[in-house]
Amino acid sequence: MKKFKLVCFDVDGTLVDNVTFSWDVFHKYFGCDMDKRERTKKQFFDGKISYLDWAKHDIGMWVEKGARKEEFIAAIKGLTLMEGAEDTLLALKNAGMKLAIISGSLDVILGSLLPNYKEIFDDVFFSHLTFDSSGKLIGAKVTEFDMIKKADALRKIAEREKIPLQECVHIGDHFNDVEIAKIAGLSIAFNCTNDELLKVAKVVIEGKDLRKVLPHIIG
Repeated sequence: MKKFKLVCFDVDGTLVDNVTFSWDVFHKYFGCDMDKRERTKKQFFDGKISYLDWAKHDIGMWVEKGARKEEFIAAIKGLTLMEGAEDTLLALKNAGMKLAIISGSLDVILGSLLPNYKEIFDDVFFSHLTFDSSGKLIGAKVTEFDMIKKADALRKIAEREKIPLQECVHIGDHFNDVEIAKIAGLSIAFNCTNDELLKVAKVVIEGKDLRKVLPHIIG
């Protein structure tokens, strides 16, 4: 009998290399007012606004810039899938695992780097940008399941699939993965520099080869 049945992945810095927070990549590319962005970020961390409020504010900054889909693609030209990502996903699928994305990232990234991600993952929790017929950004369907609410997404999947949390794995790399790491049966800090996540994770993987997680999950 398999020990683990569900494996959840972060995106930025885990499935995708050369990025810590993808939102920052787009803010810099579109020349957004970073002081304005930082003020809103602080409001969220001070508990004055919700995560959805913060995300919608930031997306509104891109809309004001007249951002287009092709520009988002151009902005991420330096990003790549993490080494070993496709091999890892295939090995987990072949082992009968359910796979999920729980991330604050944006769909345009995996949509470009891993176009068949919807066929690979059983559940996908991240934000989806909305473009009009000409390719102009008009809004987004924002996920609320980032930061501390990543743990809520895992509970939601586990309850629906009747999988005990002890049989769930989470793989991530930063501070927004801490709460979900606390409840997963196996929490893996992958190529992580965040001290809090390193403290709560059960396994720490150094380097940038995602295949290193497999022996801990499949055995």
